[in-house]
Amino acid sequence: MDQNLLVYLLAAALIVIGVVGTVLPALPGPPLVFAGMLLGAWVDNFHLVSVGMIVVLALITVVALAIDVVASLLGAKRVGASKLAILGATLGGIVGLFLGPPGWLLGPFAGALGGEWLHGRDLAKASRVGVGTWTGMVVGAVCKLGLVCVMLGLFALAIVFR
Repeated sequence: MDQNLLVYLLAAALIVIGVVGTVLPALPGPPLVFAGMLLGAWVDNFHLVSVGMIVVLALITVVALAIDVVASLLGAKRVGASKLAILGATLGGIVGLFLGPPGWLLGPFAGALGGEWLHGRDLAKASRVGVGTWTGMVVGAVCKLGLVCVMLGLFALAIVFR
């Protein structure tokens, strides 16, 4: 098998895993998508996808990561979440990965609720924090997904119109 074909397959796998990781917590989606695109451009000696386009894709990746962090923190801050709630949401998201789609959706909420409850808040306040933190994470994931779609579109256009 051609060595370049193997590298292209690895690049495609990174992109696919990155797209999935964009909506799943604990997987660095946009960086994986970018890594796949960079690898695909590199193996082609940047003939189809220029270095300039790679720089643009890198900048979009950084923006996607920043938006994700900011959206999660703003969602948590808006409802007065403690550091334990934020830690709980992160851990809940990781544990939720192993529980399938219900875990993906409920894990961060349950983790934030549990963290806030451990912080000493009553169940009503802990629930509001859980919902606020979860909402911030969802908004961040939607924004990341939108930016990853822009990256995919730019990458495809670079290949088609080169």
